[in-house]
Amino acid sequence: MLRKITWLLIVIATPVYAQIGGQSVYQFLNLVQSPRQAAMGGKTVTIVDYDVNQAMYNPATINPKMDNHLSTNYSNYYGEVSYGTAAYAYTWDRHVQTLHVGANFINYGNFDGYDELGNKTGSFTGTEGALSLGYSYNVPWTNLYVGANVKFITSALESYNSFGVASDIGFLYIDEKNDINFGLSLRNMGYQIKPYESTREKLPFEIDAGISQLMENVPIRWHVTLENLQQWNIAFSNPNRAESSLDGTTTEEKVSFFNNALRHVIMGAELFPEKAFNIRLGYNFRRGQELNIIDQRNFSGISAGFSLRFNTVRIDYSYARYTVAANSSIFGVTINLQ
Repeated sequence: MLRKITWLLIVIATPVYAQIGGQSVYQFLNLVQSPRQAAMGGKTVTIVDYDVNQAMYNPATINPKMDNHLSTNYSNYYGEVSYGTAAYAYTWDRHVQTLHVGANFINYGNFDGYDELGNKTGSFTGTEGALSLGYSYNVPWTNLYVGANVKFITSALESYNSFGVASDIGFLYIDEKNDINFGLSLRNMGYQIKPYESTREKLPFEIDAGISQLMENVPIRWHVTLENLQQWNIAFSNPNRAESSLDGTTTEEKVSFFNNALRHVIMGAELFPEKAFNIRLGYNFRRGQELNIIDQRNFSGISAGFSLRFNTVRIDYSYARYTVAANSSIFGVTINLQ
């Protein structure tokens, strides 16, 4: 039994790029939710427009422009691993404003099970999913918005099942004069109601902050996100960069203050953000550092994508570079049902 679960945990850890691994359960909650997010490096918390997927990162961005927009996204990740998301928003009226519903799931594929003696016991699989409900409130007479998501989480790994609840709290300030948005999101605060066995585990709590601006004379909106602010030291020493001395002792790589600080930074830009066609670029510093190969240029951390709108249908695509052997593409469709 232990051998079966060990292989499943390896696969679970793989798709969650650049995570602070091994510290929490339900890591699928931190997967990139949409092609637009992926193309700009992930975890953007300041986008305020039609994009209903944005609310799953910062619920304060829920706004009437999302009204009656339905979005679905899908990624065929590594091997048999696949995941997808869906989101919908509806503006009730001018008083209640906009309500948001989101869902995401991941399927880890099929595994061959063996007992402790190496005898085959049959195949098994693993799936996880979450349903979220969100709402945003504009603080009267200000440009400050406060939002919240409530998530219901389910997980089935081999014969083990778990259920949990979580919430996101988001803040957004819009500087209309300079067209600058400031965002802050506290994500995945919650509780594992039913553990897999007898031990309850922590959820992947994370604090992200960001700033973005639509430039005045150039059709570009740039984004800067600071991720994992709940923990300063997020760098891992690369064993391939360890130094060996003549006496056989090995010294681990020392990650500098500046290098660790950069690993909190994600940068992205969107060209022609308000047009029917736009191009997106991003760079995730932590992914670039943790997944690069020594003495080989493999462009880890770089991501790109585009969006194309046909009347009421918008098609999105993103490509993210991980390593020489692992890249990720996400496809998405957003429909304006009005």
